[in-house]
Amino acid sequence: MKHLFIICFVLLLTLPSGAQDSQNNSETTTYYFIRHADKDRTDKTNKDPNLIQAGILRAAKWSLVFENIDFDAVYSTNYNRTKQTAQPTAEKKGLEVTIYDPRELFSEVFANNTKGKTVLVVGHSNTTPAFVNTVLGTKKYKDIDDSNYANLYIVTISASGEKSSTVLVID
Repeated sequence: MKHLFIICFVLLLTLPSGAQDSQNNSETTTYYFIRHADKDRTDKTNKDPNLIQAGILRAAKWSLVFENIDFDAVYSTNYNRTKQTAQPTAEKKGLEVTIYDPRELFSEVFANNTKGKTVLVVGHSNTTPAFVNTVLGTKKYKDIDDSNYANLYIVTISASGEKSSTVLVID
């Protein structure tokens, strides 16, 4: 059963990837949103912890999940845990991690810079669904449970401006 799920998931990710070349010509934008991987919680006063070993492994796993997706850009908030989550995928794709301000979600500048592109955005348990909601223009998703590092939100904006989204759990 698990193998069937993996095969279905790979097919799901491959289909948007294979279609993105023709879609990019028509200005379709695709965003992949994830929360940072497992962080160090030993020091409650540390506002900028690193990933723990499980988080480092999860970040590497994300890079494998995204193996067949041709990202044009990788964005992260300016925190160790988000940058460390984004880095393996960015390195595999030959991209730099671009820092975004989580207080300015889906700004006009961000929208213009990513229009017609395929983009990975790494955020936090509260900013990731908030960013997705801002892109969609509706409050569809709630904050991610603090123990959940597995949600993948995929948002597509067609050339006509039609928006769609889905959430997958990759554990």
